Amino acid sequence: MKLTNRFANIIAVLMLAIMAGLAFGALTGDALTMDEKSHLPAGYSYVTQKDMRINPEHPPLVKDLAGIPQLFIPGIHFPYDSNAWTTEVNGQWDFGQALLFDSGNPADEMIFWGRLPMIGFLLILGFYLFKWTRELFGNFAALIALALFSFSPTFLGHGHLVTTDVAAATGIFVALYYFVRALQKPTLKNCVFAGIALGVAELLKFSCILLYPYLILLAIGFWIIRKTDFKTLFKLLFVSYAICFALIGLVYLFHTWNYPPQRQVADSTSILTSYGFRPAVNVVVWAADKPVLRAYAQYFLGVLMVTQRVTGGNTTYFMGEVSGGGWKSYFPIMYLAKETIIFHLFTILALFWLATRIRPLVSVKKLWEALKVFIANYLPQLTMFGFLAMYWLASITGNLNIGVRHLMPVFPLTMALAAGGVAAFADRIRWRVAIVTLLCVAQAIIAIQVYPNYLAYYNALAGGSENGYKIAVDSNTDWGQDLKRLVAWTDQNNIRNIYVDYFGGADAKYYLGSKFESWWCDRSPDDLPYGSYLAVSATFLQGGRGKAAPGSDIKTGCYNWLNDYTPVAVIGHSIFIYHKLPGL
Repeated sequence: MKLTNRFANIIAVLMLAIMAGLAFGALTGDALTMDEKSHLPAGYSYVTQKDMRINPEHPPLVKDLAGIPQLFIPGIHFPYDSNAWTTEVNGQWDFGQALLFDSGNPADEMIFWGRLPMIGFLLILGFYLFKWTRELFGNFAALIALALFSFSPTFLGHGHLVTTDVAAATGIFVALYYFVRALQKPTLKNCVFAGIALGVAELLKFSCILLYPYLILLAIGFWIIRKTDFKTLFKLLFVSYAICFALIGLVYLFHTWNYPPQRQVADSTSILTSYGFRPAVNVVVWAADKPVLRAYAQYFLGVLMVTQRVTGGNTTYFMGEVSGGGWKSYFPIMYLAKETIIFHLFTILALFWLATRIRPLVSVKKLWEALKVFIANYLPQLTMFGFLAMYWLASITGNLNIGVRHLMPVFPLTMALAAGGVAAFADRIRWRVAIVTLLCVAQAIIAIQVYPNYLAYYNALAGGSENGYKIAVDSNTDWGQDLKRLVAWTDQNNIRNIYVDYFGGADAKYYLGSKFESWWCDRSPDDLPYGSYLAVSATFLQGGRGKAAPGSDIKTGCYNWLNDYTPVAVIGHSIFIYHKLPGL
């Protein structure tokens, strides 16, 4: 389908503006989610103290962007006397509690301004998704990709939060774009841009370290297939990686400027006590008090922390079971359940079209020569396919199964490729173009209908959002986002007090005040007075009544007694409210 650049640009800006509006609305209504309680306060500590003792498990750039707007909020009291700052090792959760809720600071104002820059990652990713898809497949495909992205419940649900997942997707997509451009035209300018993009990506999330080996393999493969001058490719890799690590060093130098060297050594030693590969630990600890090197020691401390956590896993609920070891089926099922049916339909359609295009290559006599020509002509597409394969393999083999958000980098790449296939399938056939356009409009309608409950979205094939908690919880369904809506419900229904077992980053007592009564899973049901209300977050509810996975010794069943009750209300698909009446 032929579209002018001007018309495509107008539609693209309109879609991104709607996306920003929807994300902004969700930003104002969602309570502080679990990881934000660590990230947002850590960012404030970085920009005010130049000290990265809090939350070294994640690179600082996202947190810095959240911390900078808070500098303009008057009267914020820094909890210097908190044990989380003075004596605890990486006391991120206690520090978040102290800064936001225990120091008389304006928590909601800090959360609002800290979240606002996060929408920028959505807009940047949307811009590059549109740009690269248009360069590869044309305007119609670019608009299809942008429609899938702009009205994706996954991106709308996470794109307004102070977390690293959307930022990682942005960093990886942009880094791949500039590296491929440098491969195709290895000028010094392109090599510099590739290095900057790679460095920024590595400062967003440690999952981006997959780019290090992948880009090297990509360059070697490009040299073998096209027989390009090896010196040129070496220059590309040397310049881009040198700029990348120089950028990392400069940023981490700022974040360790006021971090006492002896404290950095002690913290690193404590954090890595159980890390298996001791030579790596020894290097990090040795470098932790050395000038210049200590910046890189702090960076690699985070890398080791992440690899340790991915290997170790995290206790969570999935499909009726509770396990700390993970499930191989977790990410494929969550991928299918958490995005729209339209997204999956377009992916299937693109794969069908691709299958019809690949078939003629089988009959080519000089297959190797044909393969070289194919790779040379479709390097960007193959780059996307290759990274998708690597990322999916890393995700499925890891044990950290706490959210589809960890698959975030695969979505924009898949959207670009799917849009290219769908646009080619519909090319110049009016009824196909009309159907694809209507499906893109339907994608937008879904996003508007789901508002503001994006985190808890599940498509119809998965049973819908109201049944999503039966499949998975944590950041897939319940990250604490609905606490302020629970407060509104108690106000509307004149509830004087309510027992709460809340999972999230906010402080339930801070928001509920005198209405708040503490509850926990192991507490006896007899302690719940007749006539009282009990609010339980879906994460704790399902974790307390799921069955221990085979081979797991996790204790479960503490909420089985609630199977005899029907919730009187469900807040945003994530908080279940029960009313205990006589006879039950």
